[in-house]
Amino acid sequence: MGTPLSIVRDRLARAAFKHQPRYEVPGWWCNPHGPPLRRAVRPHRFYLRRINEILSSPPHPSPADGERGWSRQAVTYSLLVRATTAFDHDGDGEIAPEPTEGGWRETGTFLKSIALLPTLRQMGFNTLHLLPITAIGQYGKKGNLGSIYAVQNPYRLDPLLAEPALGLDVETELAAFVEAAHRLGMRVVVEFALRTAALDADWVAEHPEWFYWIRADIPDRQATDPKGNGYGPPLFPPEELARIKEQVARGDLKDLPPPPATYRAMFLPPPPAHSVHKEGGQWIGILPDGTRVRIPGAFADWPPDDPQPPWTDVTYLRLYDHPDFNYIAYNTIRMYDERLAQAENRVESLWQRITQIIPSYQRRFGIDGALLDMGHALPGDLKRRIVEAARQIDPGFAFWSETFSYDGEAAAQGYDAVVGNYWWLVWRPSLLLEGLLRPLTRERFSLPFLAAPETHNTPRAAARPGGLTAARAAWALGCLLPGIPFCHSGLELGETLPVNTGLDFSPEEVARYPAERLPLFSTAAYGWESESHLIDWIRRTLAIRRRFADLVTNPDPATFDLVPSDNPHVWAVVRRSGEKGIAIVINTDPSHPQSFTLHLPPARFLLGDSSASEGHLPPAGCALFDLGSGASP
Repeated sequence: MGTPLSIVRDRLARAAFKHQPRYEVPGWWCNPHGPPLRRAVRPHRFYLRRINEILSSPPHPSPADGERGWSRQAVTYSLLVRATTAFDHDGDGEIAPEPTEGGWRETGTFLKSIALLPTLRQMGFNTLHLLPITAIGQYGKKGNLGSIYAVQNPYRLDPLLAEPALGLDVETELAAFVEAAHRLGMRVVVEFALRTAALDADWVAEHPEWFYWIRADIPDRQATDPKGNGYGPPLFPPEELARIKEQVARGDLKDLPPPPATYRAMFLPPPPAHSVHKEGGQWIGILPDGTRVRIPGAFADWPPDDPQPPWTDVTYLRLYDHPDFNYIAYNTIRMYDERLAQAENRVESLWQRITQIIPSYQRRFGIDGALLDMGHALPGDLKRRIVEAARQIDPGFAFWSETFSYDGEAAAQGYDAVVGNYWWLVWRPSLLLEGLLRPLTRERFSLPFLAAPETHNTPRAAARPGGLTAARAAWALGCLLPGIPFCHSGLELGETLPVNTGLDFSPEEVARYPAERLPLFSTAAYGWESESHLIDWIRRTLAIRRRFADLVTNPDPATFDLVPSDNPHVWAVVRRSGEKGIAIVINTDPSHPQSFTLHLPPARFLLGDSSASEGHLPPAGCALFDLGSGASP
């Protein structure tokens, strides 16, 4: 039968000489060192050539199977598959949501992502992070594609990630992608959303008791009237909000204040499975007394007064069942009340199904790790089950936590890395110094964090003050920290359009980017033809990082130092051990050039703004120096 990658290769080979439509790809997909301008290719031949290149490439070293701790050496490229490799292949000026002539998609697919792998490997990436790739719900969907977090079925893949021209199922194409990555010495980490589901999730008909239900005649509260009537986030009086926050802050989850009685009264018991049916794409159930019920949407769960509008495409799974807690609120879906979070209240059949999701991907596709979306909101016992089940299959399987802190709690829970908040601090220099860099000089961080200048939920790095130059500095600094350099796809292209407006956006910015404009919900393509980019900069910084890998990945605070200059806008981060050392000097002012005097050991200029050697840096400028023994000043 052959491996999945050979199956894809053979399918391409059989059709390589047939008539093929007009089809163009970015120049960088053909030659990462050439011009970015689009090139006409024959699609079957192009992808066949890339796969043959992968199959014939010499093996790349990677950590031995079963070894924990490989996350510290990870250098990660993150893909939103349907957007990362989206491209206007027929040149008509738009991205078609449906396949074009010959069955080729313009949205991103696993096949196109395979073709990108050799370029990513040459740039220096050894790990791939895939944002959720599961089948997407359609009821209440945002944009023209729907959110990747509206999981219709966590065991099924999104069929839009396959190329119809191949005539293969999407499972084969994902397996081929993972195989190609492994052949190039790259790990694959997949992100999973395990505490929510799409409003039209497949599981509803089989297990309505896994979901919350409200009366079908209750309308949703309008986003324009967040305190009006209808279903929406529960509203708490100010004094009760203060009590809730204070009680949670001290870790007291006993008898947490419930939502108002009027809110709780909206919720009714789950209907019998035989009564559940779809009406206009929406699940409707009939209770024994004839009451019609529906599944309510989700909302930001913490803090209870979070201003985010309700999420119209997802709902929360009902992880515990207790008659006094038959509602969605902070104390039932995250800060679980002690009376609710008891073993006898677990919805055991749901816990078992969730626990086997990641092992299913391990067995079918051979993935190497998982990032748990909002994993800190899962019950601790369920999280332990998830980790144990995966590591029974692969003891070296990595878990990354979507927590923004750096304490040791995530390590105690079995995680290998945390997201952290570098993406936020790096754009606030004084907070970066006090919130991350100075602590690194004093304490050993138990886990690496994502050294990410941007994520799919934040503003793009190139859209921050200082533009592409500031993005360049933020990336380079991250490469010298004991974290995981993390390139969210599009960063290397200088993208400015955000993928989502979930974090660090003003209300005005959120209004400027409706779902129809955002790649998280709608068709979009990145600037693969851009002349202004960071591709070469990322390649060169990662090459330097490899030279100093043992030093920069070492969390020992003795290797870390901060050197101020006589100008408060300019300082250096120094990593040194024995005779080996490296430093980065940064102008934190994104708007003005700065002159400075800074005392470093004998240093040899490596990369960046060479004027730093003379005590000058342009706005947001930076320079890297080798501090090794004998380096010239």
